[in-house]
Amino acid sequence: MAGLWAAAFPPHTRGSGAGLAHEPEFKPIEEKFDMTLSLSPARERDRTHKPLRADVVHAGAGRAGLALGAAMLSFVLVAPAFARGAPESFADLVVKVKPAVVNISTTQKVQRPGAMGDQPQMMPDLPEDSPLRDFLEKFFNNRPGGPGAPGGQGSQGRPPVERKVNALGSGFIIDPAGYVVTNNHVIASATDIKVTLTDGTELKAKLLGRDEKTDLALLKVESAKPLPFVPWGDSDKAREGDWVLAVGNPFGLGGSVTAGIISARGRDLASGPYDDYMQIDAPINRGNSGGPSFNMDGQVIGVNTAIYSPSGGSVGIGFAVPANMAKAVIDELRKTGHIERGWLGVQIQPVTPEVAESLGLKEAKGALVAGLTDNSPAGKAGIKQGDVITAFNSAKIAELRDLTRAVAVTPRGAKANVELWRNGKPETVTVTIAAMPKAEEVAMTAPDKDGQEPAAKTSEIGVEQLGLRLAPASAETRTKYGLKNEVKGAVVVGVDRDAPAAERGIAAGDVIVGVGQERVSSVADAVAKIKRATEKQQKSVLLLIDRKGTERFIPVPLSKT
Repeated sequence: MAGLWAAAFPPHTRGSGAGLAHEPEFKPIEEKFDMTLSLSPARERDRTHKPLRADVVHAGAGRAGLALGAAMLSFVLVAPAFARGAPESFADLVVKVKPAVVNISTTQKVQRPGAMGDQPQMMPDLPEDSPLRDFLEKFFNNRPGGPGAPGGQGSQGRPPVERKVNALGSGFIIDPAGYVVTNNHVIASATDIKVTLTDGTELKAKLLGRDEKTDLALLKVESAKPLPFVPWGDSDKAREGDWVLAVGNPFGLGGSVTAGIISARGRDLASGPYDDYMQIDAPINRGNSGGPSFNMDGQVIGVNTAIYSPSGGSVGIGFAVPANMAKAVIDELRKTGHIERGWLGVQIQPVTPEVAESLGLKEAKGALVAGLTDNSPAGKAGIKQGDVITAFNSAKIAELRDLTRAVAVTPRGAKANVELWRNGKPETVTVTIAAMPKAEEVAMTAPDKDGQEPAAKTSEIGVEQLGLRLAPASAETRTKYGLKNEVKGAVVVGVDRDAPAAERGIAAGDVIVGVGQERVSSVADAVAKIKRATEKQQKSVLLLIDRKGTERFIPVPLSKT
């Protein structure tokens, strides 16, 4: 997950979350600072909490008013309590959990361009006729190290300077033997890792394992005495509106405690395939990364990982990895030092309403199989391109991440029942899950060179409903559009500018290799299947498009002719 979000705190970078207004940044809440600089004081949030006040019934209401007030009070007193009320104080809970929360500091060596001071000083870009231009040129050229100075190499020619950079984060102890949980991005690329306890004790830490996909890491420290620790809680039982207590090391201020509630569940920040964050409004800031969020029983229900912030500080929107996911990852890291995930071997894409309508599905749910990896468990079990996976081991698949998470936690060698939607009816296949291979092992094998049609003059056929002109995959079209010899289907040689196909991004050079859930091998085959969809009065037809070797389903509306 590190390396995918917006560049908030160098050298770690992440991409911004999609779909939110004003392009907000989801930032790893880790503090980084140069050893030669001093930290600025943290700006504190000022929240005024006013207790609710029960107003007394106005005396002018008389006896009737008093009676009514008494009846209302009586009703309130006997009403059942459906949720735990706000605590008067979190002090007892803080005393219980705080000793197990630690500060984590890492040292990294980074290279920066050699220059006067910290960074190369470049001459400002001034107009040619500026009276300051001559003066500044002489200054920048003749200063020590400048191109005009004796032996000067210029800012671009100086050798890079290696400097040490510290990173600050948080963590928590889960075992008295010294096992410490934190975020992967806190310790990534670290040369030294140090854990500081609440009593000031500093312990050198060893990295036992880390998982980039969930942004979790496990450290081990050695201590002469048992260390305080905190237990995992059941994050599945945590509800929106429940209280949470966050403890961490924001801005280097170790042992900082904040409180809030769970604002939402199941947040997807587009930072990885297994996103399932809890959103909390307990203020967390830079340096809180890897710290715990507790329930009111003192159990860890989340690992604080990121914040949404347009300013760099807390605005009450933080994200934590749920404890149930974190515990499973940490347990495996503790046993093996790495994570082995289940592998199905399919490329999937969402089922949109148009895809669902074209395939006869009642709901736009499931995962559409856009392709299969060679020798994959899915292919061996009979799953085909165009199938829609609707359930995995009886768990319904509403969206893509439901499938990726379900497969990932399935152990290698386990058999899984996969429910499909194929050719207008449900089917079930049994798949033996394999271990996820390395990226280089997943690549498709090179296809053979058979299947080229004989050279001939290309004849075009128009498909008015879609606004397309199609031609055979002949030697002429293969040469013109750079198509591989093994590609079979109907080559798109023209697209009407205002046609439905153009609106969906289909362009000349694309090849229609499938219609609906069936492959096509010729123009006539493609046209016949599109015609059949029109006769069925479908609102759209699902085309499988091959574009430079990559296949993807695209639903295209059928215009009325």
